[in-house]
Amino acid sequence: MIGNRRNRTTIELGHDSFLDIVANLVGILIILVVILGSQSTAVIEEIQEQSQEKLAIDSESLNDEGLLDESHWASESQLSRLAQQAMRAAAAQSESNRLEQLVKMHDAELDSKVQQRAMLMDLLAEAKLTWDEKKKSLDQSKMLAATHRTQIEKAKTELQQLEGERERLQDQPETVVKVEHLPTPMAKTVFGDEIHLRLKGNLLSVVPVDRLVDEIKVDFERAAVGSREGQLDGAVGPVRGYVARYVIDKNRAMVNNGGRAQMATRVQLVGMTLEPLAEPHGQEIGKVLSGSSELDIELAGRDPRSTTITVWVYPDSFGAFRGLKERLYAKGFATAARPLPMDRPISGSPSGSRSSAQ
Repeated sequence: MIGNRRNRTTIELGHDSFLDIVANLVGILIILVVILGSQSTAVIEEIQEQSQEKLAIDSESLNDEGLLDESHWASESQLSRLAQQAMRAAAAQSESNRLEQLVKMHDAELDSKVQQRAMLMDLLAEAKLTWDEKKKSLDQSKMLAATHRTQIEKAKTELQQLEGERERLQDQPETVVKVEHLPTPMAKTVFGDEIHLRLKGNLLSVVPVDRLVDEIKVDFERAAVGSREGQLDGAVGPVRGYVARYVIDKNRAMVNNGGRAQMATRVQLVGMTLEPLAEPHGQEIGKVLSGSSELDIELAGRDPRSTTITVWVYPDSFGAFRGLKERLYAKGFATAARPLPMDRPISGSPSGSRSSAQ
């Protein structure tokens, strides 16, 4: 393909050089025709002037007897010279006509060559366009083939690695994996002493639910003697870094008092939420599991048979919960798990369910 391209380039350069030479020759011929034409015109004018002078001389040289004077013989040489000049002028005119015909012939040939060159250029453009399209198709085929070869080589390499790994595993002795598990007794509802823990961000903290509920009861007594009715909200704490926000419902209703119906004020808890004052809150689970932590202080002196631990655990601490459960099981405490979504605080209400410990 490279040889064909070079041959086409050589032919195009030779054709353009030939056209340039023809154009230069035509220009030179035109200049010669113009020069010869101007010279022929000057010679003809000179001949005409000399002819008029000759006639004037002949008329004056005749005498009364019809004889010519001596000047008649002198003009013979002038006439001969004029005739020679006239012949040269006629020859120049003929040569000019011949050159003019030659110029016209070369112009026609040049026009024909220009048309042929235009046709060749069109054919060349079409051939180049076809070649580019063919080359693009060939390049895409080559690229696709190269991609396939690369994928095949990569697959071969991966296959060799897998075969080597398989042989290595076959030569190794079988290993026994020890799976540790905790006994899972039947779950039972908690009615005895209960400790609440929160596990979030792998941080463990004790939730003082009982103390916060006691403070809410004090607010109940204050609300009972007040004059406001309907739903009332409030907050108590902080206790050990936690606050409790609650909603109570206060209204007057008929109650049965010793068999007699009478009006009385009733205060009832609608719901409450418990959350720390600031995040993050608690001790790292690694420190808790290593001993001498806040949890150990909380468990000191409690009877594992009558104490249940409820852990409010968030999704980012499920792994830490297993380690905590193993430690509590080793101490003999039953554990109840309360999973919570990441954006929800610990909450409770009179209609809520009690924890189920295992």
